[in-house]
Amino acid sequence: MFFSKLFSKNSQHKKAVIIGLDGTPYSLLKNLINQGKLPNMAQIFSQGYFGPTTVCLPEISSVSWTSFMTGANSGMHGIYGFMDFKPGTYELYFPNFYDLKIPTIFDELGQKGKRSIVINLPSTYPAREIPGILISGFVAIDLKKAVYPLSLLSKLEEFSYQIDIDTAKARNDHDFLIKDLDKTLKVREKVANYLWEKEDWDLFMVVITGTDRLQHFLFDAYVDENHPYHQAFIEYYQKIDAFIGRIYEKYTKLKAEKTFFMLSDHGFTQIKTEVYINRWLFENNYLKFNTDTPKMVSDIGPGTIAFALDPSRIYINLKEKYPLGTVEKKDYDRLREELKSAFLEIKYEGEPILRQVFFKEDIYDGPYLNQAPDLVLLSKHGFDLKATVQRNTIFGHSGLQGMHTYDDAFFFCDKGIKCKNIFEIKEKIISVLD
Repeated sequence: MFFSKLFSKNSQHKKAVIIGLDGTPYSLLKNLINQGKLPNMAQIFSQGYFGPTTVCLPEISSVSWTSFMTGANSGMHGIYGFMDFKPGTYELYFPNFYDLKIPTIFDELGQKGKRSIVINLPSTYPAREIPGILISGFVAIDLKKAVYPLSLLSKLEEFSYQIDIDTAKARNDHDFLIKDLDKTLKVREKVANYLWEKEDWDLFMVVITGTDRLQHFLFDAYVDENHPYHQAFIEYYQKIDAFIGRIYEKYTKLKAEKTFFMLSDHGFTQIKTEVYINRWLFENNYLKFNTDTPKMVSDIGPGTIAFALDPSRIYINLKEKYPLGTVEKKDYDRLREELKSAFLEIKYEGEPILRQVFFKEDIYDGPYLNQAPDLVLLSKHGFDLKATVQRNTIFGHSGLQGMHTYDDAFFFCDKGIKCKNIFEIKEKIISVLD
């Protein structure tokens, strides 16, 4: 194997451990620590820097974890969302790990002779060769394609390893949600322990994604102490705290110069209302459909000026860029300004729903800027932007209780290294392993 030739015994004298908690807010951890409910994290965080971070836009896991592992924005790494358009069409595809345009931190460390163990990192599916071991995280639909090297598959099957909970069932059955979260966490820890002991590594990373699932389906239970699942919500975080405590104990015993990191890929907050952006575009004559019952964005009709993709990406329907494009290039800047002003006027019960509207060049740069959405909306906490075309009202609820936030993610380092946004983290990690 190419990468194995690069490894040497000298690569073992510095080690880094990273625990990722998908979607865990800084404010939530701080609150539970202050209440004495997370004793291990309280003790660990007291030894270093623990602070809030901002992330990427849109503030979703596929983009955020990709930005973490590349240290770059979407204009550089080419991933703008869970779904994207095939160039020149309205046809959607699912960008995967092979669509990533630049090397990851694991590739770069491999070039320095360092080996990484990576467990359950979102946006790494299908698993490909990295210098070390990779078990892909969400969205990984087939375990056989989520493991590198494939020789590890039989051991994962022996552990009954589960990539994710059954979200379709868990969404409406919260007893099942709690049970499946617990089961998945236990197996994740077994696999982490197995690889920790069996493999040589310089970087060890494991991500817990159950936090994101719990908060999407039961964030009300965190906020409301009288909620029937309030205690179950807290207990799940206490199980994670215990897991982190056990990992940290093993970390303290490493005979190496070592650094411990923790982070989340976005924050979370309670939903006041969902906001259906394509419905707003339709009602304000920016969007037409070719059917009375549109199912997907590809049901766009002639005369469309702009349309949205989840969760907050706005595309101008430019001539020569899209099949039904109607907007001339000379009108592009004027139209963006017009839409920006109009979006900022959207209100729910008298309150503006948006903090800011960005043009693509405000937040992205790089060779893939031409694939970027033309505008990106940043909502205020509580206003969950959606791009479904199947709603006949601008505001509503789908049953979800929690939404992502751009701010209020967190970062921790036991060496006191500070970090204010997710794009900085990769270089901080590389610096402690050099």
